Amino acid sequence: MRQNPPRIFIYAALPCEAKPLVEHFKLKKDTTIQPFAVYLNQDICLTVTGLGKSAMAAGVAYTQALFASVEHPVLVNIGIAGHIDHALGSLFLIDKITDVDSLKSYYPPLVFTPPCPTANIRTVSRPQLVYDREHLCDMEASAFYETAVRFSTGELIHCLKVISDNESSPAENIQPKQVAALIAAHVAAIETLLAGLSRLAKLITVQEPQLFEQLTQRYHFTTSEQGQLKNRLSRWSVLTHQQALEFDGTRFHQSKDVLFWLDQQISEIEFCL
Repeated sequence: MRQNPPRIFIYAALPCEAKPLVEHFKLKKDTTIQPFAVYLNQDICLTVTGLGKSAMAAGVAYTQALFASVEHPVLVNIGIAGHIDHALGSLFLIDKITDVDSLKSYYPPLVFTPPCPTANIRTVSRPQLVYDREHLCDMEASAFYETAVRFSTGELIHCLKVISDNESSPAENIQPKQVAALIAAHVAAIETLLAGLSRLAKLITVQEPQLFEQLTQRYHFTTSEQGQLKNRLSRWSVLTHQQALEFDGTRFHQSKDVLFWLDQQISEIEFCL
């Protein structure tokens, strides 16, 4: 992976959502990456995950694993959503996400002035053709957020949604070219959001996580692996409210064993934001 990896990660479910962003930010496809379409420039990585919660979760996890050395990455889900009567093309930053299957809710912290109005969103597993509720509706936001919080702090993780369908123009009318045009109309607001989150990421300072010095003295971690180690230890601390991590050094022979073990410990944490 590159010596100077990007620090901004955009996730779009559909190629038509991604296309105007790829063009605007002059991103180039990384042909060495096969499971997902990934586009890069010096600062931004955009992944096209595919439609639905499982695809989005897999795309986020895969891409962040590729760039595991990045500290405090900015992660943004950009895509379309439906609403009963919001005008097509309206832009919203999401301040509450509810998964209709698990009934879990997530609240992205807004510690900055949003570049557009905010709204609640409900994430569903199947396309909804009945517009009977006063919230936005999509198929990826909850999976994006639940996965993303394992890789960064909540203040740097957000969903930006453009209205693509409503009761007057239902989802079956959506066309890829229309979606691309709706996203393209908001590139200025998207740039504003990304710039603000990038500034916020630079302000975040985290104390050196517990065990970091002990582990780096005991095992040989490359510079990249040290970044991965710090991220994993910080993630454990945040998700467990700074619970002590019980470490048995006799079980491991090299740095990769430690990182794999930390991944296992983090994956077993039960949490809800």
